[in-house]
Amino acid sequence: MSNFRRRVGFRPGRPNHDRKAMFRRVQTVNPALLVNKTTSEEVVVEFKPKHAFADFDIDPKIKANIARKNFSNPTPIQDQAIPAILEGRDVVGIANTGTGKTAAFLIPLIDKIVKDRSQKVLIIAPTRELAVQIEEEVRYLTAGLNIGSLICIGGVDMFRQITGLKRNPNLVIGTPGRLKDLCNRNVLNLSSFRFIVLDEVDRMLDMGFVVDVKFIVSKLATPRHSLFFSATTSPEVEKIMHMFLNNPVKISVKTRETAPTIYQDVIKLNGRPKIDVLKEILVSNEVSKVLIFGRTKWGIEKLDKELTGYGFRVASLHGNKRQSQRQRALMGFKTGQIDILLATDIASRGLDISNVSHVINFDLPATYEDYVHRIGRTGRAGKRGIALSLVE
Repeated sequence: MSNFRRRVGFRPGRPNHDRKAMFRRVQTVNPALLVNKTTSEEVVVEFKPKHAFADFDIDPKIKANIARKNFSNPTPIQDQAIPAILEGRDVVGIANTGTGKTAAFLIPLIDKIVKDRSQKVLIIAPTRELAVQIEEEVRYLTAGLNIGSLICIGGVDMFRQITGLKRNPNLVIGTPGRLKDLCNRNVLNLSSFRFIVLDEVDRMLDMGFVVDVKFIVSKLATPRHSLFFSATTSPEVEKIMHMFLNNPVKISVKTRETAPTIYQDVIKLNGRPKIDVLKEILVSNEVSKVLIFGRTKWGIEKLDKELTGYGFRVASLHGNKRQSQRQRALMGFKTGQIDILLATDIASRGLDISNVSHVINFDLPATYEDYVHRIGRTGRAGKRGIALSLVE
């Protein structure tokens, strides 16, 4: 046991063998029952793709943009999904977070637009932050291709989005509520969209977007080409998928719920104030770039003030923040202007932030799926990460 773990009072957890029973008993998940610790001795089998990006029948300019992004070889989900999408198949893609799902659907869809400029793609994401991230990836992969894209999310000026739609962009990325609002205003004509991507489908259901999604899909062109991507699935998600998909190819490349690159620990408080234990963790030499999750907006704001008062470089992200504030916090964290990002679960899905050394559950998540997504913000792209959960 390292001096760091001994100092903060580490106590090993044990595997859970009855998750459903646990959910019936408690309102939050105790990671002590769930952690699946990895060690330096664990053997991680190297993935050998069947394809290289050069093998795919896609436009040379897209290949150049892929090379410029320093993608070497396709990830497992990319290796299987890109050929299926190029063939025109509906796809359900299930893969761990941080495995390249966004590029898996963007690369073939951008190629379809290059080959037929009349084609239009609608991408729906559950959160503004994920929509912004997808749009950034779109801009990178479409560089030099003269392909228009537009992001339609809440919290920003709708007039600019209405003006942007008049330019007839090939790709529209948005959140369900704002997309539905634009449809009701008759400024977004979905009948011209033949391709749809639903990203993080399970999160959309959790956030109550199923009615909005059904409304949006009902307005799309038929026949359509539908793609569903997620890191987790459930019977409810499967039901929604079967309503919208036509003879889909199901691609699942998950070998376990959490990536083997994430080392998971629980930290016992042993009666000590939680903020004191957190401070000890944050001043450790092992900690560099930290994402801390809390349960409520109020709690995140309180923690922000406390850590700022102790001299830490901190920003916070939650639903009460203006969109400009949310984007500024994310950008500061990505660029290293701040070391610690405090967030509610709006930051737990899909966000790709490089080199996060630690994820800390200051407050325990409500479900096992939330736990998986939270800790998936570290240990990405094959790098090692540490996930810690503070428990009584």
